[in-house]
Amino acid sequence: MTQQDQMRGPAGARLSEAAREQARDQLLDPAQPVSNVIGFGSGVKWTNGQPTGESAMLVFVTSKMPEMGLSNRDVVPRAMNDGTPTDVVAIGHITAQQRGPTAPETELFVRVPETLPTDTISALDAEPQLLTGRMRPCPSGFSIGNVGITAGTLGSVVYDFQPGATVDPPAPGLGAPVRFYVLSNNHVLAASNMAPLGSAIVQPGPHDKGVDPRDRIATLSRFIPIQFAPHVPLDRHNNVVDAALGEVEFGDATREIYFSGAPRAWRRKANVAVGDKVRKTGRTTNVTFGRIISVDATIDVNYGTAGIARYHDQVITTNISAGGDSGSLVTSFDNVAVGLLFAGSSLATVVNHLENVRSLLRVEIAELLA
Repeated sequence: MTQQDQMRGPAGARLSEAAREQARDQLLDPAQPVSNVIGFGSGVKWTNGQPTGESAMLVFVTSKMPEMGLSNRDVVPRAMNDGTPTDVVAIGHITAQQRGPTAPETELFVRVPETLPTDTISALDAEPQLLTGRMRPCPSGFSIGNVGITAGTLGSVVYDFQPGATVDPPAPGLGAPVRFYVLSNNHVLAASNMAPLGSAIVQPGPHDKGVDPRDRIATLSRFIPIQFAPHVPLDRHNNVVDAALGEVEFGDATREIYFSGAPRAWRRKANVAVGDKVRKTGRTTNVTFGRIISVDATIDVNYGTAGIARYHDQVITTNISAGGDSGSLVTSFDNVAVGLLFAGSSLATVVNHLENVRSLLRVEIAELLA
């Protein structure tokens, strides 16, 4: 069996509710959190840097520490009470990946460690060309941002569900969509809940010399609020997406992802599997490729001064991003949309399931993959 076969998990594989509840109570208890633990999710167990193919709960830590140096409280159990084995995976400090205001670009790129899949193509393999220019119509993948932030990435162009539509796109002939939107993250288009509806969104983002009104491409239309600690205790967070929309004129942006082409369909989260290959095009690291290592993760994300937000039902991939790539659309190699990138570290990237983004914002991106 090849390494690729061993790291694959069945589509739709999820942790049991019993294992999930135990992990929340024992590993992520805000009152007594286990040292270095920032999340958990389903995946496959690794031994000596190689995937075994055995299903396991991955326990995500900022860094691994020798067990002998830990208190009993901080030792992750070998298995959960329901028998699910565990595996500790270091993924660094996870932060929302808006372009930082001061860090030089070269500090953003770090190689993927050998303990994660090594077929990721990282930004260190070649000096990236930043997608920071002004473009009209603007392809997905380029710099964008609310006037109140630095810069992120335009993920895609989407449109409202048709009147009477429920889950799937309506049949042809039921009328044309009336509004089009640029899709990206809340922290890119809505300044982490702080921007007023109707505020200007510029392309390129302000960090890339975009100014209003000259470079206005959209206006903030709606967003899903993010719950932050300490205002809302971590154990009460219901965050599943970091997503927002800006209404755009039809001719000012395009569904075409720079280099990769338009998404041809989208995939339900039940059909997203550990080991799936993915790619994205983003403002900072342009086109990168990686693999999914977990599909139903709970993870704590640092938003700086805004606070910490705990997310549920997230996709974790190998490192395919850096600061400024927030908002990138993540797809399969054959252009089926999987999720919306919003956070990461030098070791891993965190992605919202597109199904959740689509249903909460009530927008369409492409046809459902049959």
